[in-house]
Amino acid sequence: QVQVAESGGGLVQFGGSLTLSCTASVNITTMYALGWYRQAPGGEREFIAEIRGVGPIYGDSMKGRIAISRNNAKNTLYLQMNSLKPEDTAIYYCNLERFSGRDYWGQGTQVTVSS
Repeated sequence: QVQVAESGGGLVQFGGSLTLSCTASVNITTMYALGWYRQAPGGEREFIAEIRGVGPIYGDSMKGRIAISRNNAKNTLYLQMNSLKPEDTAIYYCNLERFSGRDYWGQGTQVTVSS
């Protein structure tokens, strides 16, 4: 069973920064894609960023303010977020996808941006 755990969320002021971490119980180099999503209250889950073999892919909503990275030795995925806005308030989820298409989600970490 693959375990995925996000951390690093919290309360931050408008314009602040946060770095989220996602640690997996498996070797992340065996995964096809590693990604971040978010879900705001009452909203649908939204794609934020992803790393595949070709490099990072960013969604439109936070492009230019975020950077996704990985540490294979630690089986950890990161999301550096800058210039945060109140509309970035959401639960942020990590997703690991195998080449087979099967994927795994963490429980999420809450990010709250105050105005």
